[in-house]
Amino acid sequence: MRLEKEKLTLAIESSCDETSAAVLRGGREILSNIISTQIPVHQRFGGVVPEIASRKHIVNIMPVIDEALSEAGVKLQEIDQVAVTYGPGLVGALLVGVSAAKALAFSLGVPLIGVNHLEGHIFANFLASPELAPPFVALVVSGGHTALVRVDDYNHFRMLGQTRDDAAGEAFDKVARVLGLPYPGGPQIDKLAAEGRPVIDFPRALEEKGNYEFSFSGLKSAVLNYINSERMKGHELAKADIAASFQASVVEVLVHKAFEAVAAAGLSTLVLAGGVAANSGLEARLREEAARRRVQFYFPDRILCTDNAAMIGCRGYYQAQAGEVSDLYLNAVPGLGLSDR
Repeated sequence: MRLEKEKLTLAIESSCDETSAAVLRGGREILSNIISTQIPVHQRFGGVVPEIASRKHIVNIMPVIDEALSEAGVKLQEIDQVAVTYGPGLVGALLVGVSAAKALAFSLGVPLIGVNHLEGHIFANFLASPELAPPFVALVVSGGHTALVRVDDYNHFRMLGQTRDDAAGEAFDKVARVLGLPYPGGPQIDKLAAEGRPVIDFPRALEEKGNYEFSFSGLKSAVLNYINSERMKGHELAKADIAASFQASVVEVLVHKAFEAVAAAGLSTLVLAGGVAANSGLEARLREEAARRRVQFYFPDRILCTDNAAMIGCRGYYQAQAGEVSDLYLNAVPGLGLSDR
C-alpha cells in the first residue's frame, strides 16, 4: 500500500477554454501538467464562445488525460484519487471535466474530489513555493473574480472582500476590445501599458479604509467614455497612455487593499493568484510594496497563473487529507463562489 504522502492524484480542469490534466505525487510534486488551450479557436470571435469551448473539451479531454499519464510515467491503475474542477465556470465546459472525472473515479474505485476553481488558484502558490505555509492573505485576480481571502490553514478560509460587479480581468478584456487589441486582452493591455504613461486620471473606487471590496464597472465605463469623447473630438487615440492609465488605476486599488488587509489581519505574508497574476505591472508593484513594508510576497510561475490542472490537484489533495471527498452525484456549479469554510 502506498504511503499517504506518496498518493498519486489525477487532476482535471475544464472550467473555461483550457483542457488540462495533471498528475501529482503527494500534493505538491508535479509529475505532469498538460494544458491544451483554445485561444486560437476563440480569437476570431474576440472572446470565449461557450458552446464551441464545450465541444472542444469533449474532443480534447481523453487525449490530454492520456498525455498527462504518459508524461508522468504513471499507469491509470496506479492513480489513488481523482480531483476535478466543478465550479465556477462555463456550465458546458465544466460538465465535460466532471463527467470524465466521475467515470474514471468509478472505474478505478478511488475517491472523487470536487474542487472549487478559485481555491485551486490560491493553491497554485503551494506548487510554486514549497516553503509557503498558512496563514496568509491571498489576492485572487482572474477573468471572472477579484477577491481578498484570509487563508488560516489548508482547509479554512475567510472571505475578506470581493468584487461587487466586474472582475479586474473582465475589465481588462473589455477595455482591450474597445482599443482594438486581440483576445485575450489582459496580456495585450499589459504590453501596451509599458509603452505609455499613466497621465489620464481614471477613477479608483471604494478607497475608504477597511473596505476590502472591489468595483471595476465604473472604471471600465470611464475608460469607454474617455475613448468615445476623444473620437468625437476627432483626436487620435493615445492607446498606450490609455492602457497605462487604466492599468495604473486597477493596480493601485488592488495593491492598496491587499496590503491594508494584510496589516489588519496581523499577518506578514501575501500571495497573488489567478490569471491576472501574470500581469507584470501588478506583480512589480506588489513586489515593490512588499519590500517596503517587509511583507513576504509569493506568486506562481506564469504557467500556474492561468487555468491548469496542477493547482486543482494540489487543492484536491488537501481536501482529501481532511476527508472532503465527493460522491458520484457531483454536478457542475457554474456560479460557485468562494465562501468561508
